[in-house]
Amino acid sequence: MDPHSNEVAHDFPPFFRVYKDGRVDRLLGTETLPPTTDPLTGVHSKDITISPETGLSARLYLPNTTSARKLPLLIYIHGGAFCVETPFSPLYHNYVSSVAAEANVVAVSIHYRRAPEHPLPIAYDDTLTAIQWAAAHSKGDGPEAWLNNHADFERVFLAGDSAGANIAHSMARRAGVDERLLGFKILGMVIVHPFFGNGEPGKLMKYIYPTMSGPDDPSFYPAPDPKLRSLGCSRVLVVVAEKDALRDRGWNYYESLRKSGWGGVVDIVETKGEDHVFHLFNPKCEKALTLLKQVAAFFNQD
Repeated sequence: MDPHSNEVAHDFPPFFRVYKDGRVDRLLGTETLPPTTDPLTGVHSKDITISPETGLSARLYLPNTTSARKLPLLIYIHGGAFCVETPFSPLYHNYVSSVAAEANVVAVSIHYRRAPEHPLPIAYDDTLTAIQWAAAHSKGDGPEAWLNNHADFERVFLAGDSAGANIAHSMARRAGVDERLLGFKILGMVIVHPFFGNGEPGKLMKYIYPTMSGPDDPSFYPAPDPKLRSLGCSRVLVVVAEKDALRDRGWNYYESLRKSGWGGVVDIVETKGEDHVFHLFNPKCEKALTLLKQVAAFFNQD
């Protein structure tokens, strides 16, 4: 055995470490759950491969419904600092399943390639590819029956938390710049505890996004972005938590979007006394259940 194989080249607790031989150890978010039918809600889930070449995949969720009416389509983008967690982890599987049940939506939870093996902007590119794959079902003749038969492509929503909220914003921005890019019109977007920049990128971001252009990068610094006013959806809900270190960044996004000249409606919800993504770690607490109902109501506005 190479005596140097366990020498650490880069260490980013609590997320990952990289060894000198190139191995990556993720320090959290590695547990997975298989797709299933939830015994309490009846929500079905299954995994699909979008690109065998890259490994891009997704977990789909279909609520237990007998209605012939098609359901809103939710594109969900998980958080985890762009480098940990997946749609298959207990945190995200259980959360997206609960949203599908509460809001009665069909959901596509995207498994984008993660840093550090796949530095940003690969996660953005993978998410765009996955959204375009979903859009290929808009005429009812795509490869996935659940989307063909049950998804209403006139009611499409983006949502994500933390790093996933960042990616969701980037997708809505791209849709506003070129409405044909995603393949369908986005009705609304929910960003929960969004991760944006607030100064010079830190050590982690410099490592996982080496080509970032700095404080003029619109994905991380939306406030000064002149194209913010062209955000490609008509409704936005920003969710922040009082004790979250990212709280002020969410408020700044809300205020910047409200003042940008964008023609849509933006609202903000702040959860008092809670920290970052508390609703994932304690989903049965009263405040998490309240937030779940608020998010579901957003997806079901007329």
